[in-house]
This record gives sequence, C-alpha cells and structure tokens, in this order.
Amino acid sequence: MAMGGDVSRVTAITANQAVKADVSKTFDNYAQLFNDADGSSSQRRNENYMKMVNDFYNMVTDFYEFGWGHSFHFAPRHKWETFAASIARSEMYIAHKLNLQPGQVAVDLGCGVGGPGRCVARFSGAQVVGVNNNEYQLSRARKHTAEQGLNPLCSYLQADFMHLPVDDNTYNAAFHFEALEHSPDRVGLFKEIFRVLKPGGLFTGYDWVITDKCDMSNPQHVLIKKGIELGNGLPDLQRPRDLLEAMKEAGFEILESRDIHSNFDPNYDIPWYDSLEGKYWNLSNFKHTPWGRWLTNKMVLTLETLRFAPKGTLKVHNMLCKVADELVASGRLGIFSPSFFYVARKPSH
Repeated sequence: MAMGGDVSRVTAITANQAVKADVSKTFDNYAQLFNDADGSSSQRRNENYMKMVNDFYNMVTDFYEFGWGHSFHFAPRHKWETFAASIARSEMYIAHKLNLQPGQVAVDLGCGVGGPGRCVARFSGAQVVGVNNNEYQLSRARKHTAEQGLNPLCSYLQADFMHLPVDDNTYNAAFHFEALEHSPDRVGLFKEIFRVLKPGGLFTGYDWVITDKCDMSNPQHVLIKKGIELGNGLPDLQRPRDLLEAMKEAGFEILESRDIHSNFDPNYDIPWYDSLEGKYWNLSNFKHTPWGRWLTNKMVLTLETLRFAPKGTLKVHNMLCKVADELVASGRLGIFSPSFFYVARKPSH
C-alpha cells in the first residue's frame, strides 16, 4: 500500500518486538492457513482467526504505516481531491451518518492504529473507543493519539470484537472501516454489536465484499479472491446480500446500503484501486511505482541480509506487493469492492 506514509516505518520493523523473532516461520505458518490442497483452508482460517489476524498485523503494520499513513482503508475519490482528502472525507461521512455529538460514545471496531477513529472524534466531538485484538497496533494507536492531543476523546480496548468485555447497551453508536471482514461468523459478530448498542443506536461501516460479478466457477476469479484473502488476513469474503441477511438475523433494521463505487463516473471519479496502480510519478505516490517498489524491495532485502530486520521480512513485503496487484485486477474486473456501505439501527423497543 502507499500514499503519504512514513518512510521511517520500513526501518521500524527492526525494533518491532512483535515480529523480532523469525518472521519467516510466522509467515509460513500464516500462509499454510490458505493452502487449499484438501479443500479445508476456509474452515482452518475460521477456526484460527484470532491468531491468523494477529500474526498478519504483527507482520504488516509497519509496512501499512509506511505506505498508507494512519488510516488503513480505501475511499471514494473525486478528481479534484487529494488522496488524503478523500480518506478524511470518508471518515467524516461516517461521523455524519451516525449523527455523533459531544457527550456520546461510539465504538470503533477493528480500529487499526486509530486513524479513522481520531478523525471521527475530532470531527464530531464524541468519544471514540477503539477495539483491537493486536497489541502492537494498539501501542501505535496510543502513541499517535497522545501526540495529537486526543487522549480526552479517544481510548482503546484490547479485545476480540466477537466478544466485547462491556455491558449490554453501552454505546451510542458503532462503526468500522474495512475491518469486520476478519470475522469468522458474521451473524455472531452482528449479534455482539447489537448487544452493546443502546436501543436506537446506529451501526455503520465500509465492508469488503465480492460482487455479483464474481463467478466462483471462473478459475481466475477464484484465484484473485484467494489472493486477496491471503494478502489481507481474511477468513472468507462474502457477498453484500449475505452481510445484510446476517445483520437482519442479528436483529438490526437496515436503513440503507450500497456499494460506494457502484456508480463510478470516469469523468468525475477516480477508481478506488487507482492508488495501488503506481501510474503517477510524483513524490507522494512514488512508493507505488515500479521503481518505488523495486527500491523498497532492495531496502528490505538489505536490512534482512544485514540482520537489522528479522528473517522473512522480504516475504511479507513481496506478499503485499502481490496482493496490491490482485486488488487492482479485482477492481478492473469489478468482482470485488472494499466499500460496501451500510447503516443499520438497533430498534428502540
């Protein structure tokens, strides 16, 4: 991933205690969960999702910050917008749709290093509790939050969002940015979100889905789908209608839903995967160009060879480059979207 990230994060992998040991072994164990030789890889990922997701984010967080900054998600982008502006707009839109106000408390599910939650809190004045099961990402989130003076509004909870350690009817609202696709059980997850919301509370987010154009009898489509799952630590991508049915089964009322990118206008909009293509040779996008990838590859190789970076770091970088290509391919084919948007409500009675 790329666009306006922090170059220091590439060398920070040398100090990341979460992956200071043999990354190569961690990577190989992680990749084995996607080996479908016996047809059971999806079940193994569901059964081991906590460790799988933790291993994945231990390996990739510094690369994500290097490439993407503090907000690990895509966004609809117009030609007159910078990448950073589109990311901020998509985050403020969530705060707007939730009608968040000062004095309210919202939970940010799968908060990453806290970038979106900080934007929501800053825009709305509401308190945001970021939930994440990855200790390393939470340490980064707390550091960034303190540096930005947002400790009064943003706090963090290390927990599995499938089992939130809070009372019923705790939060005014819940949201996520491309995070819940890590869940192995959507009905169970939505029931848990339903439980912790106050009556009348709203739930919204951007979700990763395969579209109706994805033909599971087409080997190319299947290969791309599996590549996206491997490159992003996912159990099994679902279709929009399956997510909506799971929400209804959990008790939610669906107020609206749509693929943010479904009405793409080439005269006005920029494709969501544009930032991964590396077409633009400018300072902010250089990391995505062929030369930028090559230089990053050589820098990581050098760090690993000199033993400043753990063994296997280059495998992680190469995996992320490969999944970037697969995401671009999925976007061009229209078989995948990272931004299926919905707003749901817990009934008042």
